[in-house]
Amino acid sequence: MPEHNFSNHLIHEKSPYLLQHAHNPVNWYPWGDAAFARATEEDKPIFLSIGYSTCHWCHVMERESFEDTEVADLLNRDFIAIKVDREERPDIDSIYMRACQALTGHGGWPLTIIMTPEQKPFFAATYIPKNSRGQMPGLTELLPRIIELWGSERQRIEDSGNRLREMLGQTEENISQDLEEDIFKTAREHLSRGFDREWGGFSPAPKFPTPHNVYFLLRCYYFFQDKTALDMAEKNLEAMYRGGVYDHVGGGFARYSTDRFWLVPHFEKMLYDNALLALAYLEAYQITGKELYARVARDVFTYILRGMTSLEGGFYSAQDADSEGVEGKFYVWSREEIKNIVGEQDAQYLYQVYDISEKGNFEGKNIPNLIKGLPPQSQWAKLDELRAKLFQEREKRVHPHRDDKILSGWNGMMIAALAYGSRVLHEPQYLLAASRAADFILEKLCGSDGRLLARYRDGEAMYKAYALDYAAMIWGLLELYQAGLDSKYLNSALKLNKDLLRYFWDESSGGLFLYGSDAEQLLTRPKEAYDGALPGDNSVAAFNFLRLGRLTGDHLLEEKAEQTIRAFAEGINQHPTAYTFFLTAALFYKQPGRDIVIVGKRNEKDTRAMIEAVNERFLPDTLIIFKDPAEKTLDEIVPFIKDMAIIDNKATAYICENFSCQQPITDIEALKDIIQK
Repeated sequence: MPEHNFSNHLIHEKSPYLLQHAHNPVNWYPWGDAAFARATEEDKPIFLSIGYSTCHWCHVMERESFEDTEVADLLNRDFIAIKVDREERPDIDSIYMRACQALTGHGGWPLTIIMTPEQKPFFAATYIPKNSRGQMPGLTELLPRIIELWGSERQRIEDSGNRLREMLGQTEENISQDLEEDIFKTAREHLSRGFDREWGGFSPAPKFPTPHNVYFLLRCYYFFQDKTALDMAEKNLEAMYRGGVYDHVGGGFARYSTDRFWLVPHFEKMLYDNALLALAYLEAYQITGKELYARVARDVFTYILRGMTSLEGGFYSAQDADSEGVEGKFYVWSREEIKNIVGEQDAQYLYQVYDISEKGNFEGKNIPNLIKGLPPQSQWAKLDELRAKLFQEREKRVHPHRDDKILSGWNGMMIAALAYGSRVLHEPQYLLAASRAADFILEKLCGSDGRLLARYRDGEAMYKAYALDYAAMIWGLLELYQAGLDSKYLNSALKLNKDLLRYFWDESSGGLFLYGSDAEQLLTRPKEAYDGALPGDNSVAAFNFLRLGRLTGDHLLEEKAEQTIRAFAEGINQHPTAYTFFLTAALFYKQPGRDIVIVGKRNEKDTRAMIEAVNERFLPDTLIIFKDPAEKTLDEIVPFIKDMAIIDNKATAYICENFSCQQPITDIEALKDIIQK
């Protein structure tokens, strides 16, 4: 911590990222009218810095420059400085990241934008050092040069900003069209060409998990019997788990690997990565029956429920890579430390299993990993016992910073994962955790008008939620309904979906805008479909429209899904591997679907047996609806089940596919035979 008593306008904010900069000597403002009014009044350019609280290079830039009085003096004299938490304001981040990519050809965080008081960008970069290094100009050189141009080349700057604003205002989608007939095959071939067959992953280093690639490949195996797709998915899942990108002591995945082998991670852990990856491992477990995948999912959930869950039930956003100012310090080990914890004999075993050497594999210390081989299942109990000892000792270390804000969209993803996990792993505690989180979001992050909000922290809910927040929460509520079969969650999903269409739907071209019609209107109003580290809002929404339409018999929602797919089809056809979650939704749309309505008494043994028979298998084309004749609320939401009844006083399954329904079934074995085909 620098030795001064400065504080700036961020001191009253709730964002952990903004509060990290509240005592910088830079006179930071949060994004808002006060900053823009002052920039206009004093005719100064705006220095916009965007990052997030667990961003390693954001910390580096703060230590080097924003805590430095020389840099602060330059910024305070000549600029109006604004800080933005990209996780609170993805709308701002999206617009100015596109500007950075247009101006520089790349992007990342920290994101540095210099713009006019009218919010028109004319300079962009990511990390900038204080002083120049080689070909990289430093802030002490760059800032005076920009101010010189601001005085002498003002019209040129204005013209550049206007041109960039016009470019940013162009929407991504083009004329509505269909997906190419062989798009799924093309996407599989493209993924195969880019796949690292030795070490897993779909790109060179740095390697990101991209779990939606796995979702798509698993469905290619299910729908097209493509064994190569399954092999790629399994290779990727096993390689990620074996590497150091997975925390073998405490559970959970880091954000990405810096190398080809998944060994050295960027140590920060994000809630969304762990939610999306847990889902991928659960689906792989359903398909293959391999206990390893179930084990990984359980470990991820243990990590989340143990250390990333608030007392109120919501899930925190992230954990930092750094502790005590050193990246990865919390997670690495020496041989001596391990020996002191478990003793000589068990230490020798752990050295071998986790590749713990005297030399180390990361800055003289060791990141535990299983790259050299997986221990046999017969050793898992012993390994877990030793892991627990390491974990207990590690808990005494200085922990990385935890970003404890609760984001509705990221919570939606973890709700989806836990709900799905409760079905697959028969773990009621996961369903309980998912339900608590959903109830918390619906109570604390919904305004009096029902409008979903984006962020909750320290008793305050703020920012009108974005399209992905809505889509992800609807996804979570759908999975919660499929798991617990409580109609209140299906009803909540329908209400949120109605608002999503009200505030975000593009009536002229189809698809969803990133932020709502009732929110702050920024430089542009983008529409996005790309599936990056997170699946895109339009991808998830299209999937939701299809499932909600099928569950309720509302064909208008299925039409919305079709319009969404057509709106972005041109980009998908050109670059299919950039849209794998979108393609997962399209597979659900294109392939024949199946609905299973189970009518029975909720707590009866035969009813539970039928539900579990469906939950055991990977059935991505199948939706389950449960009707207890004693409960009348579902008949209003799903009118087509009104006349479905219990037969012979036994739990009864009604199976509908290919636009027709089969004879009702009361025999559990007959149901299993049908769903196994």
